[in-house]
Amino acid sequence: MMTTPQDELSSPAQFAPDRSLKEYLGLAARGFAMGCADIVPGVSGGTMAFILGIYEELVMSIRAGARRPFWQALSRLNVPGALAAVNARFLLAVLAGIAVAVLTLSSWLEWVLKNHPVLIWSFFFGLVFASIVTVRKRIHNWNAPLLAALAGGAIGAYFLVGAVPVQTPEASWFLFLSGMLAICAMILPGISGSFILVLLGKYQFLLAAVNQRDIVSLGIVAAGAVVGIVTFAQVLAWLFKRCHDVTLAVLIGLMAGSLRKIWPWKETVASIIDRHGEVLPTVQRNHLPSALTGEVFLAFGLAVLGFAVVMALDRLSASK
Repeated sequence: MMTTPQDELSSPAQFAPDRSLKEYLGLAARGFAMGCADIVPGVSGGTMAFILGIYEELVMSIRAGARRPFWQALSRLNVPGALAAVNARFLLAVLAGIAVAVLTLSSWLEWVLKNHPVLIWSFFFGLVFASIVTVRKRIHNWNAPLLAALAGGAIGAYFLVGAVPVQTPEASWFLFLSGMLAICAMILPGISGSFILVLLGKYQFLLAAVNQRDIVSLGIVAAGAVVGIVTFAQVLAWLFKRCHDVTLAVLIGLMAGSLRKIWPWKETVASIIDRHGEVLPTVQRNHLPSALTGEVFLAFGLAVLGFAVVMALDRLSASK
């Protein structure tokens, strides 16, 4: 999974293992978890990929779509070779899981976020907090530069997730740009692609497009996402190859800083009404629960459950 030596990360074919049908179904399940996270503003699909141990393989496979072996095979009409060059079975399994989650859970998650936000945020808070604990162990020799990189990532994410959403146009060019920016955030642990869409004023618009099957709008955003993710994956792959531990430290910092956004108990200080009549919080303040109610105990239990799930997955991964 993420134990691949750095010098073997230049091509998906070099690190993609032979997998059984059961293992591909497992990849689809991980994609499903990523899709669930991507729907929720404040939780990153990249964080879930980190938690589930497929992050570096995902980045390298996406990166291969802009590399010479893929295009050489494609120019020769060598479809099997082109698919192998981008680790297509892995990508298709993960993308299928993400698609199923987005198409089946958008309405449910939208309802839960509106009616029981504390519970869903508590579960995700436990997931992300545990992922910080587990991922930090992948850096064996912490030093001052790595701690500085971690702090920089945490501070950057802390202020980014506190940014105020804005209202923006619904023109095709802006939907394309939104797709590019959101997908880059989605593969960064700690930075939520959905939250970037909130900042760009396009989260509610795209959630409605999914529920209403607005193929045109979704297609424009998807086109931007393809361009953005293939381009950004080149940068991430280079960083992993050249300064692996520093990159990991920054990503851990991003996850730590994002905890500000997913703290369950919030007070809305200011809000705006967008052009669709939806109330969007612009300034929120985190606070502790005022009383030990049943919801508080349930929220605490869900946070512990999220933490336990990640720790169990980490132990399972280590045992394999």
